Amino acid sequence: MQSDAISKSGKALRSKIKPRQRKIISQVGSALQLAYPIPEKNDLTEILCLTTYPPKECGIATYSQDLHNALKKTFGDSFQFTIYPLVSEKSNPVYPKEIQNVLNTDYALDFLQAAHYINSNKKIGLVLIEHEFGLFHNNEQSFYEFIGYLEKPVVVTFHTVLPGPSPELRSKVNTIASFSAGIIVMTRTSADILIREYGISPEKITVIAHGTHLIEYNNRNILKIEYGLKGRTVLSTFGLLGPGKSIETTLDALPGIIKKYPKVIFLIIGKTHPTLIKEEGGDLYREFLKQKVDTLNLGDHVRFIDQFVPLNNLLEYLQLTDIYLFTSKDPNQAVSGTFAYALSCGCPIISTPIPHAVEVLKNGAGTVFDFQDPRQLQRKVLNLLDNTVKRNKMRLNGLHTASVSAWENVAIAHIRVFEKILENAIPLKYQKPPINLKHLKKMTTQMGIIQFSTVNEPDIESGYTLDDNARALIAFCQHFKLTADPSDIKYIYRYFNFIVRCFRHDGTFLNCVDKECRFTDENTLINLEDARGRAIWALGYFLSISGLLPIKDDSTLENAKFIFEQAIQAMKDANSPRAIAFLIKGLYFYNRFDDRECLNTVIRTHADKLVHFYKDVSTEDWRWYEDSLTYGNSVIPHAMLMAYIMTLDTSYGKIAKESFDFLLSKIFHKGAIRVICNKNWHHRDETLEPDFKGGEQPIDVAYTILALHLFDKIYPLSGYASLMKNAFEWFLGNNPLDQTIYNPCTGGCYDGLELHNVNLNQGAESTISYLLARMAMEDMDA
Repeated sequence: MQSDAISKSGKALRSKIKPRQRKIISQVGSALQLAYPIPEKNDLTEILCLTTYPPKECGIATYSQDLHNALKKTFGDSFQFTIYPLVSEKSNPVYPKEIQNVLNTDYALDFLQAAHYINSNKKIGLVLIEHEFGLFHNNEQSFYEFIGYLEKPVVVTFHTVLPGPSPELRSKVNTIASFSAGIIVMTRTSADILIREYGISPEKITVIAHGTHLIEYNNRNILKIEYGLKGRTVLSTFGLLGPGKSIETTLDALPGIIKKYPKVIFLIIGKTHPTLIKEEGGDLYREFLKQKVDTLNLGDHVRFIDQFVPLNNLLEYLQLTDIYLFTSKDPNQAVSGTFAYALSCGCPIISTPIPHAVEVLKNGAGTVFDFQDPRQLQRKVLNLLDNTVKRNKMRLNGLHTASVSAWENVAIAHIRVFEKILENAIPLKYQKPPINLKHLKKMTTQMGIIQFSTVNEPDIESGYTLDDNARALIAFCQHFKLTADPSDIKYIYRYFNFIVRCFRHDGTFLNCVDKECRFTDENTLINLEDARGRAIWALGYFLSISGLLPIKDDSTLENAKFIFEQAIQAMKDANSPRAIAFLIKGLYFYNRFDDRECLNTVIRTHADKLVHFYKDVSTEDWRWYEDSLTYGNSVIPHAMLMAYIMTLDTSYGKIAKESFDFLLSKIFHKGAIRVICNKNWHHRDETLEPDFKGGEQPIDVAYTILALHLFDKIYPLSGYASLMKNAFEWFLGNNPLDQTIYNPCTGGCYDGLELHNVNLNQGAESTISYLLARMAMEDMDA
């Protein structure tokens, strides 16, 4: 909530409002109650955002639209995010019908109307103001009176923070800060300036980077062909054009670049700033640039794209760019959305040293050069064009930097600010993305599913594994059962055939296959029990749904049944608790296969092994099967519960529930899942510290969700459904880093949470794990 100091400051300013103004406010209020009835029922908390907004063409408008979309996409109908556009006499665009009110910053009365509407609307919990001094320069005093009159908490996002403020500027910023419950800036540099030079409390300030778009990275050369740039080396810049962009710096550097690299072309993407055209009565800056292009004989090496480019096309232009150039000559420019977008598209960047660039490029995503220094820019460009390895490293560094600022993560960061101020009054519900198999299909060759990927590009050098193809078979079988999508069938048989190839005459399986489809030496170096257990699980599931599949002849089923039964026999001496658990899961599904034989004896043999492990190790304080909690823990109590369902042996059910509840007590903290770190297992004689240490992986979360799903069916109203929902939100951002693990654009799932960042590679194991968890949620909602 707002501090006492803020409240006193607000009362002081409200006391300055003259009686005549108060009378106007009262009259405005009466009129508004007739024109805009205030809802009485407080169904959803409403966040009202004062900002410029499309169709107005400016950076803040685009930013606000992206933020609006990200909040809706991430949190659905958890709360209402209402846009209240700022307009002026010079710029008053037509808005769609869902936007009911606008604030004309040229009129004091509009500020009063907006203040009354906000104060009177019981649904509005908080006001977010996207601030730039230029938005209010015609009527600054009315703006200050407006925020002083507001009775709802205010969060202000400063899009510009100037260092070395004059006393007047410092006073203005402090006035805004005094009425704000929270302040958002986009760089650490801006936060430091506010603290050091404006005297604003650091507790009030939150740094949230400018948002970037998650994209599916396309082949650069294919995009160049599509845009008529085949064989060209592309330099680019984009944004609303104006003298502050200093595009002429690049033009002056180009002749020396072209001399060594004659296929270079420079794309200048974006129309001229509309305000600039109105003020100057024409497009003078663009004409100046065109004249310079002619003078330097650069016609074949410069292309103007004179339009406000649609987002999809813009992201493609950036993806085909070899080097992105940012040449702003304003040393006080705090942040640039254009710079952020280039970073997210994997562009190596050369930039002037604005605070945003200096801060972000520290990790090696680019380099900086001095303002308006074409010779230095020329050297930097040539150095990068000479060094492909360096450019590729910059690209990957940029992608990792930009992932933190994906719009989904920016939405989460904003919500954390809102929650803090509103004291968690917003009942959040993360929005489940549609089921998407695109990345898994991209990862699959004629042989099977590839093991790893570099970002979202399959890495064929990593080869294939039985583990991944077994999991993929389960996932696609489950998807077919859920959707009856005929396109799933060829993938189902591809993964099944991979398992068949890995089967040995003695009933065992090999696991590792290289890119040439040869078994590797790694098969002799690792314990294959768990992989064999997963293969049995997959075959059991395949047989359980085989009645739904268009099977051409009986040989496929006979082959699957033969391999399953031989593999079961070969696993009779298994000692790995997880391998035994996977085997029991396979038996559970196999028992649903038509014309099956009762395998209760086999089930009991293996379930009794788990019981023996449990009784041998467990105590009053440690109800588990081993001395440590390691990886894939949930599969063991999950299998015990399946054994109980198949045999109705109450001792199995008792141990299943005891051990699972014990595990849940260790991996859920304040309702959120925190799976055991793969870098540091939890031993029974140690205290499990709640501090995040990195190493959380999607597969452990997915196994927990699958177990919760079955436990909820057998023990309804025991809280398992709520924990299942909370666990799934781990993928969507409810995790220690407050970052999404799932990429809705590619359909891939990142490989896990490290200590400070998300591993952006989207391998088979992680993506299949997400899909299994997502389909379990679908079944729960059915």
